[in-house]
Amino acid sequence: MRQPRADEYARFAAARAGHLYRSACLLTAGDTHLAEDLVQETLGRIYVRWGRISRVDNPAGYAQTLLTRAFLAHQRRRSSTERATGAIPDRAAADGDLPLRLTLLQALARLPAKDRAVVVLRYWEDRSVEETADVMNASSAAVRTRRTRALGRLRELLGEELGEYAAR
Repeated sequence: MRQPRADEYARFAAARAGHLYRSACLLTAGDTHLAEDLVQETLGRIYVRWGRISRVDNPAGYAQTLLTRAFLAHQRRRSSTERATGAIPDRAAADGDLPLRLTLLQALARLPAKDRAVVVLRYWEDRSVEETADVMNASSAAVRTRRTRALGRLRELLGEELGEYAAR
């Protein structure tokens, strides 16, 4: 890669890495090590194709799509359910309500991978149903069904706890 293009990629990667990491943490339900691996894989794929990607209207959206697809591909692998440790992430929350964050991450972890991806894309990334369907290679109806099922399951899992945290 030529130097100006490499510099442009480096600026893009530095600007987007934090957001990609936070999205990956939500997708993986708090597995920071897997989140780092997914971000690294995503940025590596972008680097290889940077000549084409840099000319796309929304490279950040493209990166998010690659991240989500890398997560879903990882979930399809047999070894994706193996866990080395059940420890809490090694970074403390900088601000916000830690008990709420942990409760939500635990509830997200109990959702199936595709349902979790729909929740993250729709409510964390604030994407439309159609955009979510495009990222997941699914129909809009499938996304709406997964969203309804995932939100119902989250309500089941969180029950009164969510109201307790929201009242603070």
